[in-house]
Amino acid sequence: MLPPDDFNPPVGIAEELEPGLRRLLAPNPSPMTYRGTNTYLLGERDIAVIDPGPDDPVHLQAILSALHPGQRISHIIVTHAHLDHSPLARALSARTDAPVYAYGDFLAGRSAVMQDLAAAGLAGGGEGTDTAFAPDITIADKEQIQGDGWALRALWTPGHFGNHLSFEWEEAVFTGDLVMGWASSLVSPPDGDLTDFMRSCEMLQDIRADRYHAGHGAPVRAPLERVSWLLEHRRSRETAILQALEGHRATAQALARKIYTDTPEALIPAATRNVFAHLVDLAGKNMVTAAQGLSASAQFQLK
Repeated sequence: MLPPDDFNPPVGIAEELEPGLRRLLAPNPSPMTYRGTNTYLLGERDIAVIDPGPDDPVHLQAILSALHPGQRISHIIVTHAHLDHSPLARALSARTDAPVYAYGDFLAGRSAVMQDLAAAGLAGGGEGTDTAFAPDITIADKEQIQGDGWALRALWTPGHFGNHLSFEWEEAVFTGDLVMGWASSLVSPPDGDLTDFMRSCEMLQDIRADRYHAGHGAPVRAPLERVSWLLEHRRSRETAILQALEGHRATAQALARKIYTDTPEALIPAATRNVFAHLVDLAGKNMVTAAQGLSASAQFQLK
């Protein structure tokens, strides 16, 4: 699915999306972040900042300048500890005295298999991990956070990242990088876990919402259709990987080059990470095996 051509909001200017919610685009466009990170300002008086974004003094000032007379930042809420979402939380907290809320530090929620891969030396990819991140207040799955005139219900949604939270707000869900409209979410071990990703997307299907506000890109106005597409997209990738392994051994990179035939060369490393995420999931389901143990460079074959 291609990103909508009409999504190109001004950088650093808070735009109202609906009553009580504004979006502020960070100045960090890239192939991994699209136009940049969406920072959300929720509330009319006590403001919750959802995903303050990268450590950028220009974006920090833009957030502070977006406050109207009588408004204050009371909560800083982070969906996950990637470098394009969480680093500015500490500087913003220092300027406002607002506490930082998240599921946990950058290691929180990481599955056992991903812990083993990290211990073996596999480093994160994609947007980069904010290894210095730690919240002031941890939020449990299904826990509610309240401010003046607003309430959020936290949903632990690992998959893109172990400590990833989504937040249910009235008929909407802030989905971070789990579900976006402009691209399928990157699942890059050891930060990302495809088994968790599929489970989190299936859980979202049970949440009655009529729109998603994602970490990047425009609001998703047909959320159930989008989640169904993401799940089917992943299942089709799994099928393609299994077919490519019939009668062959191959590395994740070789499989990525064979399957992602229309992908630009610059994005092949990300595609390789996605394929490796599938292979880890398939190994967990006892459908493939890796020679000399599970690793990003291993030769995989059908079980």
